[in-house]
Amino acid sequence: MRIEVAGSTHVGMKRNHNEDNYLVLAEENLVVVADGMGGHSSGEIASRIAVDELGEFFRMTSKDQDATWPFKMDKQRNYDENRLSTGIKLANARIFERATVDTKYKGMGTTIVSVHFSDTAAYVGHVGDSRVYFFRGGMLQQVTEDHSLLNDYLKAKKLTPEEIENFPHKNVIVRALGMKEQVQVDVTRVDPLENDVFLLCSDGLSGMVTDAQMQDILSRTPELEKACGQLIDLANAAGGNDNVTCVLARWHNA
Repeated sequence: MRIEVAGSTHVGMKRNHNEDNYLVLAEENLVVVADGMGGHSSGEIASRIAVDELGEFFRMTSKDQDATWPFKMDKQRNYDENRLSTGIKLANARIFERATVDTKYKGMGTTIVSVHFSDTAAYVGHVGDSRVYFFRGGMLQQVTEDHSLLNDYLKAKKLTPEEIENFPHKNVIVRALGMKEQVQVDVTRVDPLENDVFLLCSDGLSGMVTDAQMQDILSRTPELEKACGQLIDLANAAGGNDNVTCVLARWHNA
C-alpha cells in the first residue's frame, strides 16, 4: 500500500500564537495532530512533546524490534494497536513529567489524534476532542469519539439542538495528555479501500466547519493539499476562533 498525505496548520483569526502541532512521518506511515492547552505558550510545548515522542517511539521500535517498551502490552490488542497506544501513553508521561518538574508548565496538556497505516489496516489512536474522520464514496464519517463534557452529556441524556448550541462548557475536555500520570487511549481499527481519505483535525476546524461542509469539500476537491487549504480557509471565514490544523491521508492499495 501507499499513503498520500497533505497537512497544514494556521493560527486562526483570534489567537496570537499557535498551540497546535502536527506530524507526517512518511517512513512509518504515521500522521498525528495535537491541540495544546495551557497559558504562556505551554500548550504549544505540550503538543510538540506529544508529536515528537510518538514519532520517536515509532522510529525506535521500527529500528529495534526487541526494544523494551515503557508499558506492558494489552493482550486484548494486536501489535499495531499496542504500538500506537504505548507511544501515546509515553507522550502523556513525558508531558506530565515536564509539567511536574517545571512549575511554569504546570497544568499544560494536549489532545492527540493519530493514524498508523499497516499493510492491511488503519489504526486510529486518540485522547481528547481532536477528531479523525473517514471519507469513502462521497460520505464522511467520524471515527473518534470526543472526550468532552458536552459529549458526556449527550451520551447521558438527549439534548435539544438549542441546548447543545447554548451549552456553557463546550470547550471542557475530560481526557487529555498531561492531565494525569496515566491515560486511557482509545484505539480503533479501520479497513481501508482504494482512495479512502482520513481527515485528522483540531477542534479549530471541527468546531467551525460542519461535517456536511467538510464532506462537500472532499467530494469536490480530490487534490489533498488544495482540500486542506480550503478546509482551513472555511474555518477562518467562519470566525477562526481557534488555531486550525488539518491533515489528510489517502490510502492506495499499491
